[in-house]
Amino acid sequence: MESCPIEDAPLFTFGVIADIQYADIDDGFNYTRTQRRYYRSSLQLLRNARESWSRSAVKPSFILQLGDIIDGFNKQHDSSDQALDTVMRELSTCPAQVHHVWGNHEFYNFSRDTLMKSKLNSSPPCDSGGGGPQTGDIYAYHFNPTPKFKIVVLDAYDVSVLGRTVSSVQYNNALNILKEHNSNEDLNHPPAEEGMKRKFVKFNGGFSRDQLTWLDGVLSLSDKNEERVLIVSHLPVHPLSTEPICLAWNSEDVLALIGAHGCVVCFMAGHDHNGGYHHDRDSGVHHLTLEGVIETPPDSDAFGTVWVYEDRMFLKGSGRTADRLLLFTWPPDETQIM
Repeated sequence: MESCPIEDAPLFTFGVIADIQYADIDDGFNYTRTQRRYYRSSLQLLRNARESWSRSAVKPSFILQLGDIIDGFNKQHDSSDQALDTVMRELSTCPAQVHHVWGNHEFYNFSRDTLMKSKLNSSPPCDSGGGGPQTGDIYAYHFNPTPKFKIVVLDAYDVSVLGRTVSSVQYNNALNILKEHNSNEDLNHPPAEEGMKRKFVKFNGGFSRDQLTWLDGVLSLSDKNEERVLIVSHLPVHPLSTEPICLAWNSEDVLALIGAHGCVVCFMAGHDHNGGYHHDRDSGVHHLTLEGVIETPPDSDAFGTVWVYEDRMFLKGSGRTADRLLLFTWPPDETQIM
């Protein structure tokens, strides 16, 4: 970390990477055919990240994989299990535990029931104290890498038509929400040319009331214990940290909940392959959207290492991912803004 201006020892560090979307197929394009996707070379970019974390003088305490680990095209080629095994073999030599977030491409390849029983379920044992909501099959949990700092993993597709059987109550409830806002025959096509309504597409989802009630309780306890909290999700929730088409369906509910608690310092997400960043003046929360590996050229990179301190985090980015200094107070000292 020679280029990092911060020299004192961190509380801990962690690696972060998003939207690998590996598939053993030729390069292609995104849904609108405006950006190239590098399906095979995404594995090499993942390898670059792993090697960087392994070489680091300060080894990361854990790795955050922010979802879409393999591409939905694998399902069409009947290669979902093979593609996942390939990526997981690469991750198996990481210098720390990998925490997996679930995105839309996880559900293109696997059902929710299958994911719950797979290697992509990195939630702790039920008796560890870090479990998620006790109702339903919500994939959400939390853990403390060090005292006074908590990581919360959210399930952005708890309310979704993806990963659910079409006969289920959950599927039909989500479909009703989607059709209430989107009248297109193709529900992956946004209902408007611009604005917030564009988030109501099939490849997004939302957070159930049960999950938000659980999150409220987790954050209330962190407020009481004077903990700092980093929340991670595949879908972003702040409209200034991403394009509207990438937002969670009920992003406003999440923002209101976060704003009611002083413990949250950062909300980190993937999904928008161009990345994004916004510091919310009202809550002081940093909303960071990581650039996607899948749309990163083979001669570049898209990953980062985060150094966490009592009053700040420093993201040391690689390739398309920029360095960022995230202060835990607002307003920051202008001399410290990078």
